[in-house]
Amino acid sequence: MERKILLNEKDMPRAWYNIQADLGTPLPPSLDPQTGEPVTPDMLEAIFPMNLIEQEVSTKRFIAIPDEVMEKLLMWRPTPLCRATGLERFLGTPAHIYYKNEGVSPPGSHKPNTAVAQAYYNKEAGIKRLTTETGAGQWGSALAFACNQFGIELKIYMVRVSFNQKPYRRVMMETWGGRCVPSPSPDTSVGRKFLEGNPDHPGSLGMAISEAIEDAVTSENTKYSLGSVLNHVLLHQSVIGLEAQEQLELAGEYPDVVIGCAGGGSNFAGIAFPFIRDKIHGKEVRVIAAEPTSCPTLTRGRYVYDFGDTAGMTPLLPMYSVGHGFVPAPIHAGGLRYHGMAPLVSKVFADGLIEARAYNQLETFSAGVIFARTEGFIPAPETNHAIACVIDEAKKAKEEGKEKVILMNFSGHGIIDLPSYDAFMSGKLQDYAMPDNEISELLRSLEKYPKLK
Repeated sequence: MERKILLNEKDMPRAWYNIQADLGTPLPPSLDPQTGEPVTPDMLEAIFPMNLIEQEVSTKRFIAIPDEVMEKLLMWRPTPLCRATGLERFLGTPAHIYYKNEGVSPPGSHKPNTAVAQAYYNKEAGIKRLTTETGAGQWGSALAFACNQFGIELKIYMVRVSFNQKPYRRVMMETWGGRCVPSPSPDTSVGRKFLEGNPDHPGSLGMAISEAIEDAVTSENTKYSLGSVLNHVLLHQSVIGLEAQEQLELAGEYPDVVIGCAGGGSNFAGIAFPFIRDKIHGKEVRVIAAEPTSCPTLTRGRYVYDFGDTAGMTPLLPMYSVGHGFVPAPIHAGGLRYHGMAPLVSKVFADGLIEARAYNQLETFSAGVIFARTEGFIPAPETNHAIACVIDEAKKAKEEGKEKVILMNFSGHGIIDLPSYDAFMSGKLQDYAMPDNEISELLRSLEKYPKLK
């Protein structure tokens, strides 16, 4: 039995997989909030270059990866598929546990899979500058790395609570040439508005998105870049699952369960969508999204039309949401603190193709420490949600006496998140579950907008 299943560079997928080609019914369109009519590609040009908009609306099953993007991806791809034998022994489970190690990328997460692609397409469109938001800092550092590769200027609005919790993420971004400011910031009218109400506002991903979009549409030769949620982002992440399919075939295995943590949906879709395609075409496989109880979009949100940002600057997106006015509790899994789920992930959940579970912060950190002590790698706090779910499924396999195959996306390492582990081990972390009445109140503002059928 091999601990690591490796692919040669020549075996890396040469095209991204687009799940829109295999959905039973089309994804509901994004809407103009003023008219209620579907958004057209030209309406998005103020924010994104047309080459990415074309990917956003495409229903083509496979889209070729440009040679220039492939050259950059090969700096760390294909990533290893690892057998978690230490974790298996610790749990005493008959399950075979595999994890796709996306922590081996230069920024330490799955995020550069799309950052490199987006930087390339913006460069091809003649764009000189990008703006973006970041929660925990993994996306911001990934885009800073990618923009450095293609010679593009970058400004990053980082959720203030994470900016304060994770100073070394900012250092990573600046090392690669990005400029990072805490959000809400005094640099935009949206940011100033939030700061007037609360000078110490902790921020949210929705607010940071609003600031980045405002900056993009009011600045010369500038576009906006998003690290999750949108169709083209999920498309670029499909290399994870496509590689995993090849690697499991080499191992003579096929997963009974596929698991990923879920915030905006990018790493979950990356590992899951190629296997959901198999499920659509008759394979038996369970797919589980693991999210935080503090931001339970799939498990307790509603399938609605909602804005992608707090200030209502985006189109209305069809997604599971807890409401765009959401201000998150300061949990350490900053990358999962987003009020809505990607439309495509929301669609497959609504269609019954995936399951969802919510986990408390303390349970996920306990799972992360177990993983670190059995497998060596210290996981990102976001990844810990997937690990908690893996442990549940492995224990279930033990109870049932079944030799199941479990596949997980190890979406990033936690070396720069060590202060959060320090807080956990010193007893300073607390659990938080979002109250039902707060969700209902936040969603009430959407009642005037079109309803999903």
